[in-house]
Amino acid sequence: MNLFNRVVPSRRQAPPVPPQRPAGAPASPTAVLPDPDLANLTGDWVVDPAHSRIGFSVRHAMVTTVRGCFLEYESLLYFDARNPARSRADLTLFTASVDTGVEQRDAHLVGRDFLDAATYPRMRFTSTGVEQAGADLFHMSGELTIKGISRPVVLEMTYIGHVTDPFGYERVGFDGTTTINRSDWGLTYNSRLAEGGAMVSEKVRLQLDIAAIRTPPSAG
Repeated sequence: MNLFNRVVPSRRQAPPVPPQRPAGAPASPTAVLPDPDLANLTGDWVVDPAHSRIGFSVRHAMVTTVRGCFLEYESLLYFDARNPARSRADLTLFTASVDTGVEQRDAHLVGRDFLDAATYPRMRFTSTGVEQAGADLFHMSGELTIKGISRPVVLEMTYIGHVTDPFGYERVGFDGTTTINRSDWGLTYNSRLAEGGAMVSEKVRLQLDIAAIRTPPSAG
């Protein structure tokens, strides 16, 4: 109703009936309205290790959860605000840097039963595509390589925000997650519990808490 039109009470009209969609016609797609702040993000970025966490969690002995992370990694990120599908990410993790807070457990993880860091010193994620699923939600497809085995995964990435810090650095935040079956990458070691369950779950949740810093354009 137009608030600037005068309505005569004695001549009330029924509200207009919206047009009906013909039978069998497809519904109109719901437009995804991007966060306006994303327009400022086009360019190259690198992950800031001091304020980021590339981690994982896995169920242990069926009753508790073990959490860990990789302390050393390299990254190359590019975000295209006008066409998010052109965005890309390349993340290399050094397997020997795994840290769960327990030295004996970390030694087991870098050994031949799991990551075999001596033979496979790096694991890598390389993006192959990005789709915008919401105002601040993206699905990033890519290839995850562990122990020389590459398989497709999809990361669900949530945009957190974009700021300029007191030192003049532009920072952007994303949270990402996906769940994989570790056996698909040759991580098959396990022990059985007396009750019949697995000591370590096959499902591993990967968690990326990313704080990235914009890299200045190269001269020339």
